[in-house]
Amino acid sequence: MDADLDGLSREQLIAEVKKLRQGIRGHRDSTGHELCWHHPALWALLPEKSDPLPVVPDWPQFLRGCLHYRQSLDEQLPLAPRSDKPYRS
Repeated sequence: MDADLDGLSREQLIAEVKKLRQGIRGHRDSTGHELCWHHPALWALLPEKSDPLPVVPDWPQFLRGCLHYRQSLDEQLPLAPRSDKPYRS
């Protein structure tokens, strides 16, 4: 799965690590409606240890955001497979 890394130079590998870290930090620092999931195990992969307390929308605003997100998936990915399996926590 990670064979694409085998041919990269040291400099290219460092650039890839920096890009991945920046993506993790962007998710970690999300808050409000930008935050989909709280993933402290993912953030623990970073060298700095931080588990910020996110701002969480109240239930009505949160549910409106969920509906908006799901509607945007219908618009952006109308042919994506659908599932009727219930959510399991």
